[in-house]
Amino acid sequence: MYCDACGIKLDEGQNFCRACGKPVGAMPAAPMPRGPERVAAHLRVLAVLWIARAVLWIIPAIVLLSLSHMQFPADVPPEAQTFVHPLFNGLGWLLLVGAAAGLVAAWGLLERAPWARMFTIILGAVSLIEVPLGTVLGIYTLWVLLPEASEAEYNQLSAR
Repeated sequence: MYCDACGIKLDEGQNFCRACGKPVGAMPAAPMPRGPERVAAHLRVLAVLWIARAVLWIIPAIVLLSLSHMQFPADVPPEAQTFVHPLFNGLGWLLLVGAAAGLVAAWGLLERAPWARMFTIILGAVSLIEVPLGTVLGIYTLWVLLPEASEAEYNQLSAR
């Protein structure tokens, strides 16, 4: 009799291979019981990351909105003031809307709302251009939610 792992000749009554240590005549190991499904295991982490992104966007949004209503010193030309105020206001509102979208996505994922998967996939795709943290969050979001198997699992989770 020979070891089916390394091929060395085995003695009669030998329980383990001397060369590789493999048990002789051992049956293949039983498969490990499945833990939580892939999407269910990552859903809470994904929601927390979207909440963190929203918080990180709310802070500069408030700062920009505050600066858009500030009075500039007298030595700043009026042309600059008419350009900077709307720019700060627009960027502040854009960040605030983005933060609100992230909070809505996170809430939807935590509640397992049927619309939240597609909404978060869209946000994840858009956030890919936000180098570096948005890119990482976008890749993670797409990795968790985009595959076809993830859609089936998420639909099962939202049906419960």
